[in-house]
Amino acid sequence: MPRSALLAAPSPSPLPASAPPAAGAVPAAAPTPLWMLAGLGVVASAFIGAACWMSGHLHADAALQTAARFVHVAALVVGLGSVLAVDWFALLWVSGRRPLADTLSTACALQVPIWGGLTGLVVSGLFLRPDLGSPLTLVKLGLVLAVMVNGLYAHRLGQLLERRRTPEVPHEVPRGLLVRSGIAAAVSQTGWWGATVIGFLNSQS
Repeated sequence: MPRSALLAAPSPSPLPASAPPAAGAVPAAAPTPLWMLAGLGVVASAFIGAACWMSGHLHADAALQTAARFVHVAALVVGLGSVLAVDWFALLWVSGRRPLADTLSTACALQVPIWGGLTGLVVSGLFLRPDLGSPLTLVKLGLVLAVMVNGLYAHRLGQLLERRRTPEVPHEVPRGLLVRSGIAAAVSQTGWWGATVIGFLNSQS
């Protein structure tokens, strides 16, 4: 989500002289290449796979499991809370109550807690003896991976939105970019809340 969607990008830098910004846009760095995002997606998949393998070889005692549960919940609060904040500012922008610049600045500031929350969930989960034979657990892992990959894509969308930081209303942003950002936000929310619900159900079994 983890990046939720409508995520911000690095500070703008001048475009080449041969590519002047369009009306309503501001100079910004070129978006991250898709091949690089794909490579990071592979790294995220390997990270999840390594975590699953390690979870079957770690034998945490009761005290360590208790600590891991606390970290797991704290990481969820930090990550999901940050995602909700970004998406809330995005909704305020869509409703015309906040400028796009506010959403982008908020998303940029919350990148660290969002990704930190995701990392904390995965690492702390190593010590919670996840049942990898459970369909629900596998779905949860799939949702976490989806949130990570979606977050990478949302980062690119944020870079594209950064080029149009000045518009006050959504209709000044290309429709296709708005639609893709909305889909990324929906995927982020579905992934975070789905993983949360499954985690709760697993804790009751």
